Amino acid sequence: MLNRVTTPQNLDERFRDAVSALRSPESRRDPGDPVRDGSTLTGARTRELFDAQLTARHLDLAARWLRSFNEGFTTTGSSGHEGNAAVAAALRGDDPAFLHHRSAAFYCVRAADRAGATGSDPGRRLEDAARDVLRGVVASVRDPATGGRDKLFGNPELHLLPAISTPGGHLPRAAGLARSLSRAVTAPWPSDAIVVASFGDAGASGPAAAAALEMAGRAGAEGKPVPLLLICEDNGPDATDPDGWPAALLRGRPGVRYSFADGCDLAAAHDAAVEAAGFVRAERRPAVLRLATVHLLGQAGDPDPAPEDPRDPLIGTARLLVEAGLLGPDDVITRYDEVGWQVRKAAEEVLGEPKLASIGEIVASLAPRRPLRVAHAVAEAAERAAGPGAAARAQVFGGQLPEHAGPLTLAQTLNAGLTEALAADPTLLVFGPGVTGGGPHGVTTGLRERGGDRVLDTPPDATTVLGLALGAGTAGLIPVPEITGLAALHTAAEQLRVEAAGMSLLSSGSYRNPMVLRVPGLAQPLGLGGHLANDNSVAMLRDIPGIVVAVPARAADAAPMLRTCLAAAAVDGTVSVFLEPAALYQTRDLYQQGDSEWTAAYPEPSSWAGEHVPIGRARIYGLGTAQDLTIVTYGNGVRMSLRVAAQLAADGYGSRVVDLRWLSPLPVADLVREASVTGRVLIVDETRRSGGVGEGVLAALVDGAFVGSVRRVAAADAPVPLGPAAEQVLVGEDAITQGAHALLAR
Repeated sequence: MLNRVTTPQNLDERFRDAVSALRSPESRRDPGDPVRDGSTLTGARTRELFDAQLTARHLDLAARWLRSFNEGFTTTGSSGHEGNAAVAAALRGDDPAFLHHRSAAFYCVRAADRAGATGSDPGRRLEDAARDVLRGVVASVRDPATGGRDKLFGNPELHLLPAISTPGGHLPRAAGLARSLSRAVTAPWPSDAIVVASFGDAGASGPAAAAALEMAGRAGAEGKPVPLLLICEDNGPDATDPDGWPAALLRGRPGVRYSFADGCDLAAAHDAAVEAAGFVRAERRPAVLRLATVHLLGQAGDPDPAPEDPRDPLIGTARLLVEAGLLGPDDVITRYDEVGWQVRKAAEEVLGEPKLASIGEIVASLAPRRPLRVAHAVAEAAERAAGPGAAARAQVFGGQLPEHAGPLTLAQTLNAGLTEALAADPTLLVFGPGVTGGGPHGVTTGLRERGGDRVLDTPPDATTVLGLALGAGTAGLIPVPEITGLAALHTAAEQLRVEAAGMSLLSSGSYRNPMVLRVPGLAQPLGLGGHLANDNSVAMLRDIPGIVVAVPARAADAAPMLRTCLAAAAVDGTVSVFLEPAALYQTRDLYQQGDSEWTAAYPEPSSWAGEHVPIGRARIYGLGTAQDLTIVTYGNGVRMSLRVAAQLAADGYGSRVVDLRWLSPLPVADLVREASVTGRVLIVDETRRSGGVGEGVLAALVDGAFVGSVRRVAAADAPVPLGPAAEQVLVGEDAITQGAHALLAR
């Protein structure tokens, strides 16, 4: 019986002692027969899986050996979870899988099986798999998952997509991919593939797991195909209790089938995995399999903090083989040592491999920007809309083309732009809570009739919406999700920050996240709806490397900016957040009632290329001489600033108003140039003073060596209250006027 495991040496010694105590039977099973009565696992396959389990165990030991002289940079191991080798054996090699951080045995089985299918030397298969894993440990640029950026179990050649989030954070993406497989056009998976995602018991209690189970279960209950197999590897204190809390947490989810097996018993785990995978593949419905595992080594090289546990999956598999007469105790130990020598050899070989050596190498796969290709894609779309696609375009608009409808508001322009995109791109999906009925602000009204089943409603949970978007993007589609507002987005920060922004980076560009996430946001007049409806913080968005944050303030910019984001998604896999000022959706007038100067005619396709708005380029408005003051703003601030600038012009002061349009990346070149013309800069920032956009503008001016006067008008560091009290928090025209006069007086 195992005592408390505290060090790799203890683990090694106890394995040897336990195996030495085994006794061979008088009779011997044939390798082609079941390794145990009633099991689907053969003796021959058990030996193969045992080799993978041994490799996984020695990878943990090698990682700690590398760490002992500062050549290994992660020691989170798989010891105690080697039973997931059985799950890999129950799947096909072309089933896309997201593996959590204790999946070395799964990885080794998938790699060895693929190598075997290509006729590779059997003696090299597991050694090559070990080398791949160890490349992640030493941060080698040859790591097949991240290219030396992190240590994850991923490999595009093995259809292993890296799980890059905190525990369970990858599950919404997995559910979204399963939901989108039937729509996939360019995804490299066959029509009968299933999506697999493993996670630990810590992730089972998280909001991401709840969202994934909700998404999969709801769709499954509605009869929609969701071929998703979730594997919960439970090493919690009551992991072996079939009716304990983990079971209560996962069992009984509507639309999701549940099963349980001992993950330390290879034959039992294999039988359960075969049955669960078969159900998902045949029924195209979701299932969760909980495996009771054990935590045998601590993280980060620390001693194991877990209580005493008599189980070790390697000893369990050794017992299977010995009791079947397929190996003797001495044979098991000999094989254990042989695999250990192979893994140590692989560890020594990867030590000299190159590592990332510059910031350019590190961010190469973060967010590729090819503006010329994006512009070309917009021009091609215009040619199709005016030429071969003209008839279809007229049909989808019901014969009433938007360019003939007269001046449109921001909301109307966005509606026309989305209709245009649905007609032009069959891979485009528009979805979100209530979008088939127009969404919370009516922007998507009529899209269901024009886009058919590519316009669909989702639950209101933002994690679910983003999970579906991430999965759809992984499947080769172009998702355009909508969430209810900025406050909702903050609840799903991990899906955007880690899963969306990190996937291309941490897969060395092998997987992309094309997405245009629509968010009605920023504040509305009189604080309509209180602090949630008027969330005015975008600090979280601007802190995410690689994503684009677009803010179209008026109809004239809305369609061109939307086309740019959609083209960037298709060309570069760009993740864009399209932040729409909800207060300006239906606004028609600018300076006085009835002037309709905040509306704009919808552009004809012939003008799209000429009106293209590249990512990171501002719009400049000149009023009067435009030589006295530069006002830098965005969103609601544009309309207020133009109104103030018009009054200043009447008083003899010329202003230029810079609409940033893009909050990430900021249009730094335009900003510095326009600031330098006047030498006076007023920043009108409707986000909060602390952590707001204005801080980024100030930093850009300093970095650009601006010499002049700067003043900032920003919202107060407080939530937006309900009703007229909101005016005490938000930026208004009076504050802008006062700030302008203070600068002009210098």
